[in-house]
Amino acid sequence: MRLPRPVLIATATATAAASLLLTPNGAVADPTPRPGAPVREGSGPPGATERAATAAESTTERALTAPVTELAPDRESSRGYPREQLLTPDPENPADKSLKLGLTPYHAIAPKLNALQRLGDRVSVEVAGRSAGGHRLYLVTVTAPESARQARAQERMRELIENAPAAAAKDPSVKRGYKTPVFFNSNIHGNEWEGTDAALALIERLATARDRPTTDLLAHSRVYFNITANPDGRVAGTRANSNGFDLNRDFVTASQPEVRAMRRIAIDKQPALMVDLHGYVNGTLIEPTTPPHGENYEYDLFLKNTYANALGMEAAVNGLGYTPAKDGVEPAQIPFRDQEEGWDDWPPIFTPQYMPFHGTVAAHTVEFPMAVNNDEYDDLPVAELRRRSAVNVAIAGAAMRASLDYARTHRTSLVADQIEVFRRSVTGAAQVPVSPETVPGVPGIGPEDVYTTDFPRAYVIPAGAGAQRSAPAAARLVDHLLANDVRVRRATKDFRLGGKTYARGSYVVDLRQPKRGMANVMLADGRDISDKVSVMYDISGWSLGRLWGATVDTVRTAKLTVPDRAVHAAAKIGYVAPRGTLRLRLDDAREIAALNSLLADGVAVRLAADGSAVVPASARARAAALAKRYDVAFDATKTTGGAPLRRVRVAAAVTPGELFALREMNFDVTPVSTAVLNAGFDWSKADVLFASAGLNRAGLGAAARAALDGFLAREGLVGRGATGAALNAAAGLLAVRPVQGNPDANGVVRVVNSPGGVAAGAPDHGFVYAPLWFTDLGAGVRVEQSYAKGNPLVSGHWRALEDGSGGPAQAAGRASVVSGPRAVLFGTEPLFRDHPKGEFPQVARALLTVS
Repeated sequence: MRLPRPVLIATATATAAASLLLTPNGAVADPTPRPGAPVREGSGPPGATERAATAAESTTERALTAPVTELAPDRESSRGYPREQLLTPDPENPADKSLKLGLTPYHAIAPKLNALQRLGDRVSVEVAGRSAGGHRLYLVTVTAPESARQARAQERMRELIENAPAAAAKDPSVKRGYKTPVFFNSNIHGNEWEGTDAALALIERLATARDRPTTDLLAHSRVYFNITANPDGRVAGTRANSNGFDLNRDFVTASQPEVRAMRRIAIDKQPALMVDLHGYVNGTLIEPTTPPHGENYEYDLFLKNTYANALGMEAAVNGLGYTPAKDGVEPAQIPFRDQEEGWDDWPPIFTPQYMPFHGTVAAHTVEFPMAVNNDEYDDLPVAELRRRSAVNVAIAGAAMRASLDYARTHRTSLVADQIEVFRRSVTGAAQVPVSPETVPGVPGIGPEDVYTTDFPRAYVIPAGAGAQRSAPAAARLVDHLLANDVRVRRATKDFRLGGKTYARGSYVVDLRQPKRGMANVMLADGRDISDKVSVMYDISGWSLGRLWGATVDTVRTAKLTVPDRAVHAAAKIGYVAPRGTLRLRLDDAREIAALNSLLADGVAVRLAADGSAVVPASARARAAALAKRYDVAFDATKTTGGAPLRRVRVAAAVTPGELFALREMNFDVTPVSTAVLNAGFDWSKADVLFASAGLNRAGLGAAARAALDGFLAREGLVGRGATGAALNAAAGLLAVRPVQGNPDANGVVRVVNSPGGVAAGAPDHGFVYAPLWFTDLGAGVRVEQSYAKGNPLVSGHWRALEDGSGGPAQAAGRASVVSGPRAVLFGTEPLFRDHPKGEFPQVARALLTVS
């Protein structure tokens, strides 16, 4: 067992002497709703949602959908190194927030990279994609020059390591000649700037140094730098990108273009070691983490290398000579060694927790110590801010240099351990539990560190009539797996597996593949870890198999004999019946988007009794275009009648993730907040209010409050969580008593959907974060959905509070979604961070029916 140690110290004030003890989730400097609360999307400074709306939808869509032609993936490229290109400078921006800190503004990065390429033949620059706000994402590679033939040989060895690890382990050319990939990720949180400047300085040093260690390193390694992972936030001085997303929470969902670019780097470059540079925790925090540890990793190999490299970084950082008395800098800390809990690596939403599924065996978050963002940025003298930033740049540089030393001196073992990760995966070998025997040299390993899983043989995503609630959902899930380099096959004939018969066209995910951990972490239910630790840093459940709307079956049979073929994209399902009236199901976000496009075009669509949309035959040409765009089916129907639908204009006081999801469904959305309403809002431009965050009725002036009350008296409310429940109570729309569960609870829950309403046809699982339920239901209140009886939590972390209230036992059987004539209230999180795709139609139905 580890000895208790003081909890992490976060930089929270202008001087180190005034540092506060960090509660389990307070390691980031952004404001939190209360002491100790997880930093949630939407819990940042006032106006975050309005800022999220500033990214032009067309800019974001281009960034998400455009092929990344500027970065040629290694597996398709025959080019050698260096791969130089002259970057066009960006216009100078005197408002760039990094300028005040004496750091490199975004507009100066391209000229700097051009200059670095001119220093010799070691530096290559490519554009890895575009941010949500349209900024270029720069990938720099530093290595000894390679001819095209040598680059192809490196790629063949990389592929051999992944696809034929047993052969790679015996191949002398791999041991002798494969260049260890090392990846440094900077500035993923836009207002944690200094990693970018440290990276630029290190690139310059590597480009010009002629000492033996440097030439040896570059002869045997490729060093990759993502110069700024979040240029939108760097310029604006915000943690999030211009869509309002915390990119370091998005990896399992990959809704944002910046994260998709990093995902592509992870797949194509296959780093053995990576460091993600952050701020601000004093003293410098260097992972590995506290429990719980992700159960899908090969954690023995990960811990061995991550801890050893952490020791080197710790020595390098402390060796800079900063002291608490002189500089306000505390000694570095390693959570695995120094803490009990509160900084875990359980969810695959963070960069260093995502990378191991692509073969990384040493992955770290490094948090430099001196806060320069938020209140410090606004309140401290410029000279003090620049002193702090210089300290952070030096510490980030020391951590990176130490990691390169580790990569140089442990090149053979890093590559061998990456090979072993893939060997276990393709052969179906069992994980090796961590212990003092299996991971010698790491102190304090105890049973609290042992997390493994029982990998199934395969997953099946069924096809055929009645096999799926939503064919678009199945196609989206398959494409998402493929985008994450998970191999998927499609049955060419009907087959039986695990005692069930599946139709031709069903998808099979065999876990005897290199990325089995990635496949399982996405498709498995996950685990209830409520009894393992008292609190989690962020989410604890995320199952795409349960939350994305597709049916996913787990197969545990020993043999897997299926007539199938590999696929590189899900089969297209878009279809329009050749004649007659058309029927569009409304069970998926893509179908909702198609419906809203029809309504925007003035098509007379009706809502059938079964919840589908009836589209007139005269709109067949428009339906054909939408079937192609959204990959949805318009079937023939003889249904007549139904309620007419109209385009819904939504005033939305919501989190950035919810705003993004609403726009993904093509709703006409106008962000609002307390400030927007106080400034004067024209309610005639809205048909319904969706409220979940950023709107406090008590904070409204008399005129704004009267206008809001008048709108709710004549129109509709869709509310989520405490904000929605409070507005409902003030307006007197639904007679219910909201009950707040443990505010730190989150995860995947079992639910029971009522037929014929908002949740009709929805998955039987939902997602909660600070769950809510409703009791004392009055006349006219309909229960749309309830938490399942027993323990509704499937995976995640949900404990009762100290007084015994607020737990899953208290929520069991209670209403989670309720409705009435002009209101729907959600106690779940159906749009959380744009993730639970299968839940989106519940909100869409609520908006369409209430309005």
